[in-house]
Amino acid sequence: MLIETCDADHALAQDLRHFIADPAFPCVGAKAALAKDQIAVVVARDIRSAWDDLRIYPLLLDFVGAYRAEPTLFRSFAVVFESPHTLTEPQFERHLWARAQSLTDKDAWTGHRYDTRVSDDPHDTHFSLSFGGEAFFIVGLHPAASRPARRFAHPTLIFNLHDQFERLRAEGTYDKLRHTILARDQKLAGSQNPMLARFGEQSEARQYSGRAVDEAWACPFHPAAR
Repeated sequence: MLIETCDADHALAQDLRHFIADPAFPCVGAKAALAKDQIAVVVARDIRSAWDDLRIYPLLLDFVGAYRAEPTLFRSFAVVFESPHTLTEPQFERHLWARAQSLTDKDAWTGHRYDTRVSDDPHDTHFSLSFGGEAFFIVGLHPAASRPARRFAHPTLIFNLHDQFERLRAEGTYDKLRHTILARDQKLAGSQNPMLARFGEQSEARQYSGRAVDEAWACPFHPAAR
């Protein structure tokens, strides 16, 4: 069930659902979340601004609480921004991390501990973001994304629970799901995604924005004092 206070009926929420429902969209995990009506969508104003962060953060905590109360697989929390539509890949990446930093700072200020299953160091191979004590992986979408699977009409941040990946691994279904997504993505894009790696092989921070980065790339995220 979607969080009631999220923007389920907003036109941009519907746009995101249509994007995921497209037969060519490769992420079957997102399709499963859509089919189960388990994508909570918040519509915000501008990804360059902290204006809506105070609204987004408590809804993200509500999402965590709902998952803990009913830990079903394939849940996502998406923030769709109304603007801008003209960001380059480096610009989108910069603003993605600004929003992640702002939300992380609020999480630390409110006294939540970092999920002990992951690292708060973006250079660590076991890095993930953490909100309300639950680790998250972000998937960024925007109009100028080089990978077709990330090329959505509005800047969007999709928060996926790290716990779900661990549960899939424990069930022995993660590798099959991952292989299916990679094969579908390669079919859509005509090439393999050079940024994808398994958790623990390299920092997942390199994957969030969808931009291909080299070894010299430095993540702008800084752990918050807790």
